Amino acid sequence: MRRAMDERGPLCVGIDPHAALLADWGLNDDVAGLARFTRTVVEALGESAAVFKPQSAFFERFGSRGLAVLETAVVEARERGALVLMDAKRGDIGSTMAAYAATYLDPASPLFSDAVTVSPFLGYGSLRPAVDLARENGCGLFTLALTSNPEGQEVQRAVRADGSTVAATMLGHLAAENAGAEPLGSFGAVVGATLGDLSSFDLAINGPLLAPGIGAQGATPADLPTVFGDAVYNVLPSVSRGVLRHGPDAAALRAAVDRFTGEVRTALA
Repeated sequence: MRRAMDERGPLCVGIDPHAALLADWGLNDDVAGLARFTRTVVEALGESAAVFKPQSAFFERFGSRGLAVLETAVVEARERGALVLMDAKRGDIGSTMAAYAATYLDPASPLFSDAVTVSPFLGYGSLRPAVDLARENGCGLFTLALTSNPEGQEVQRAVRADGSTVAATMLGHLAAENAGAEPLGSFGAVVGATLGDLSSFDLAINGPLLAPGIGAQGATPADLPTVFGDAVYNVLPSVSRGVLRHGPDAAALRAAVDRFTGEVRTALA
C-alpha cells in the first residue's frame, strides 16, 4: 500500500455504480449498464489510480450476473497495476467470518482482492479469521473505526467501562496488529475526512487510514491535515462521485483523478 500511494499518488477511487450515476452516464440500470460503467472506469484509470474501491452491494443487487461483472473488474484492475480494496464491510463470527474472509482474501477465490473493509460490531476478536488470512496471503484489512456518517457516532464514540471509546479501542487493536511493520502495516482503519479535528484519538496505528468523504460529502484535500494531524501521511483519501460524475469520457475521468491527486499532494506538502 505504501508503495502504491507513493508511486501513483495517495488516492482511492470508489466504483459505486448506483442507479442515478448510471443514468447520468446515459446507461440503463441493468447488467449491461453496470458492465459498461465498470469497464470504462477500470480502463480509464487502471494505470493511474493507486487503489480502486468497488462497493460490492452495487454489484450484488444484480445477483450472479452482477458478481460476474465485479469478478472481471477485480482481475482487470489488478492486471493494470492498481490495488483493489473490496468495500464489503463484512462482519460475523467463527466459520461464517472465515467464509467471508476466504471470499476476498483467498487467492483461489474469483473475488480475491488486495484488501477488504470489515465491521467490528461483533467485537474485534470476531475478525481474527480475516486478520489471519490477510497475513497469510499478504493482503490487508480496513476496519470501520470513525466513519463519516453522523449515525456512526452513537456506537463508535460510546464510552466503555474502562473510559475509552469504542473507536479508540479499535484503533488500539489495529496498532497492535501493525507493531513493527515497515514501512506501513497492512491493517488499516476507516476514518472519515468529514469529522473535523480528531486530535483526541490516537491515529498513529502504523497502518493506512482510509478517508471517505472527499468531494460530494463535503470534505476537501485541504482539510486532511486538520483532521488527521501527524497521521496525515498515512491517509488514503477516497473519492467516488467527485471523480465518477465526470464520466463517461475517459479523458475527463483521468483529469479528475489527476486534479484530486495533485490537491492531496499539495495538502500534504
